[in-house]
This record gives sequence, structure tokens and C-alpha cells, in this order.
Amino acid sequence: MSSKSRDNDDNFEGQSAHKEEMNRKIKEQKIVVDELSNLKKNRKVYIQQRNSNIFFLADRSQTLGLCKKELDNMKKDLQDM
Repeated sequence: MSSKSRDNDDNFEGQSAHKEEMNRKIKEQKIVVDELSNLKKNRKVYIQQRNSNIFFLADRSQTLGLCKKELDNMKKDLQDM
């Protein structure tokens, strides 16, 4: 087997693994959006601070909008692959 063939196989496996990871993240994000969509209006939502174990109270509708936007971006990135 030539080195070009091995490089192509490694590249294909890398892309495949990356697509699988993106699909997994998209599924997780869909669940987050569904959960936020189904919350009662008076429920509190907390957002975790990046790189920390600290959570802050957040607006439910604003959080839902951000999560939907992030899901759309993830789907777009997956299609661009």
C-alpha cells in the first residue's frame, strides 16, 4: 500500500470520526432545545460559566434562542463538510 493511499484512508477516517462527533453534538443540542421548549413559563434556567462549576440564572426565552442558533450553526457546519 502506498503512503498516499494510507494518508487518504487516515484522512477519510478522521473526517468520518469528526462527522460522528458533530452528529452526537447535534443530537445533544436538539435535546437541550426540546427541554427548554417544554419548560413551564415560571421555571428557572441556569447557564454554566465557561471553564467553571458556577451557574448563573438566565432568561429562559433568551437561552432558548441562543441554543436554537447554536443548533442551526452546528447543522450548517455539518453540511459544509
